[in-house]
Amino acid sequence: MNGPDEWDGRELPGSPGERPRIPSPRAAAEDRGPLPDAPPVPVTEPDGLDGTEPPVAPIAPVILPAPAGAPPHRILKSLLGAWALAACSAEETAAVEAHLTDCASCADEALRLREAVGLLHPADSLDLDPLLRSRVLEGCLGRRPARIPVPEWATPYDAETAKLDALLRDMGAAEWRAPVRLRWFEGERPVERETTVAGVMGHLMAVDGLVATALGLTDPLGTAAPPGAPDPLIRTETFWRAADEKQSPLATHAPWRDQSSALIRQVSFAGTKVAELAVPYGGFRLPLRDSFLDRAFECWVHAGDIAEAVDYPYEPPAAAHLHQLVDLAARLLPSALADRRRAGLAAPPQRLVEAGAPGRTLHLEVEGNGGGHWYIPLDSPAALGTPEHTVAHIALDSAEFCQLAAGHISPEEAAAGQRGEREAIRDVLFATASLSRL
Repeated sequence: MNGPDEWDGRELPGSPGERPRIPSPRAAAEDRGPLPDAPPVPVTEPDGLDGTEPPVAPIAPVILPAPAGAPPHRILKSLLGAWALAACSAEETAAVEAHLTDCASCADEALRLREAVGLLHPADSLDLDPLLRSRVLEGCLGRRPARIPVPEWATPYDAETAKLDALLRDMGAAEWRAPVRLRWFEGERPVERETTVAGVMGHLMAVDGLVATALGLTDPLGTAAPPGAPDPLIRTETFWRAADEKQSPLATHAPWRDQSSALIRQVSFAGTKVAELAVPYGGFRLPLRDSFLDRAFECWVHAGDIAEAVDYPYEPPAAAHLHQLVDLAARLLPSALADRRRAGLAAPPQRLVEAGAPGRTLHLEVEGNGGGHWYIPLDSPAALGTPEHTVAHIALDSAEFCQLAAGHISPEEAAAGQRGEREAIRDVLFATASLSRL
């Protein structure tokens, strides 16, 4: 007897005792290729007998293919953030906005992103604020005072040279040759002179050299320094003549910056002992403390000339510094008025006044940042100006007063509020303009 796994011949088809055969699995119709479309189901008209229509087979919905070249959903969704920030290209923007009309979830997310973008701060300028250095130093020194602080009367010069240095760093080589118009006032008329940005920097360095030599530092003119009285105009013209035309105009920047830093360092280490050291300016002298304010004022004025020539925004000094500069000009007015009298350009004093005694006074009111009230003696520089002896009053904005003291506007152009003796008012306005020089 054969076992179940042995072959006995009965497996042959048609043999006696043939075993039932189990068919192999059949392949699915889809395995032989796509199925043909189902034939359309005809729709018949009503038979007209009972007013009803025969049942109609339901029609499957037709799915339209996506437009050719349209990105898939996941890519369009990833672009929503850039689209909300308006950072997509024109093609990406069109694709995203077309997608938002069909996709509700992406439309909701796009709306939320747009609302979030509206909460962001507007774009700020990447340019550094010229006053940033002063604010950082002020904040640092307020927390821990420096062991060797800068004297208060030197801080305006420190701040204005830092601002001008920032302006110069932003300029290209071509801008150093930009024409600059220097203006000041002589006698009864305004004076102008054309130079370049490099020429202005040479002028500042040459006149700052007067302060440097008074402190024992190196004279920037070197052996070319003119002998005799150190006149600012002569020193400037000497520097301009000695300038090498083949030399890059930017070559003045580094020496000027190094000199201004050396001046600040020198007076910081010297302390208050040098504040009254006399600095000669040719026909007159100034104490070192006033000389630093004078150099800060001229640095600010000429930095404005440069900024105007290269179309660069420039801010006035901080209010506390501006007040010191206005105060210097107001304190110099009695001497300037006396100089004009000696030159026959102002009315003689109405009466003699002893030194320290009150006399006829003009009330100078400077409004705005850095402003204040000053009482200018009219009859003698040594007299005392007092409110009780006021015979005239002038009111000027601080910016306008500084422009007048810089010689950038004439006394007739100064829109001053005036009251009192007309002759005294005219003499003081012209004396203010005469404070300017190259």
